[in-house]
Amino acid sequence: MAAALWGTDGLLRLPLAEELPSGTVVFWEHLIIVAVLAPFVPRAVRALARCGPRVWLAVLIIGGGSSALATALFTAAFQTGDAITPLVLQKMQPLFAVLAAWAVLGERLRSGYVFFAAPAIAGAWLLAFADPLDIEFSALRAALLAVGAAALWAAGTVLGRLVSTSLPSRDVTTLRFTVGLPVAAIIVAAQGNPYTVGWDNAVGLGLLALIPGLFALSLYYTGLRATPAARATLAELAYPATAVVIGVSFLGETMTVTQWAGLVVVVVAVTALGWHERTAKRRPVVVPPEPVLAGDRE
Repeated sequence: MAAALWGTDGLLRLPLAEELPSGTVVFWEHLIIVAVLAPFVPRAVRALARCGPRVWLAVLIIGGGSSALATALFTAAFQTGDAITPLVLQKMQPLFAVLAAWAVLGERLRSGYVFFAAPAIAGAWLLAFADPLDIEFSALRAALLAVGAAALWAAGTVLGRLVSTSLPSRDVTTLRFTVGLPVAAIIVAAQGNPYTVGWDNAVGLGLLALIPGLFALSLYYTGLRATPAARATLAELAYPATAVVIGVSFLGETMTVTQWAGLVVVVVAVTALGWHERTAKRRPVVVPPEPVLAGDRE
């Protein structure tokens, strides 16, 4: 559900990206969300203080890298090149996440995982390109920005899973945006862009911050507490599926036969993985034992 809500991001972000600098958009996203979450900030900070340096570092990377910097890179990729390149390279996120989950979390992947991962990634590839055999990137800079965003988001998936064993999901969400806000402010200053925006952008920024931002991330971290990172990153492929439906319905975009086929493959692969995880005796993702949160006993 969270990944599907992220699909509304393009509908809201593209008009803002055409009028405002990428850093300014990201700064206001974080500012609005932190203002909404302000009552929960003291509790989240106290919970973080009780954790060790490993969790502190993970939260810093999630907030500063996976939230502020990655979103700024992704927004800048739309401004620099075409609208397809960032979306395509975002599909590399599962590859980064699976490797990071193995290195950081000790998640082991059985051979059965490839039967879900390969079709999902292949379907996402078909979905992103009008002609999957004739691929052109309009700008190297846009491609590098999108790859950087994908890597940082993958790190956020894995580290979010790591800290979810020590912090309640609401605290993780609160800390993500609270830590990300000063980093977003630094990005604006480094780019030499203004912090202020016009009132004509207020509604768009508010919807962007609250729907694919706060609401989606709240659902995401709640689900991530019980979901291996390698599996969660495949579920996140619901994002491009929703994005395509919105693009066709509201943005006047058209799709080729191969793109529609890719949409079907993504939906089937992600759904089949979820069904298999609930019914199979040997799950494709093996998760090491983890501690029980103190908050789970409340």
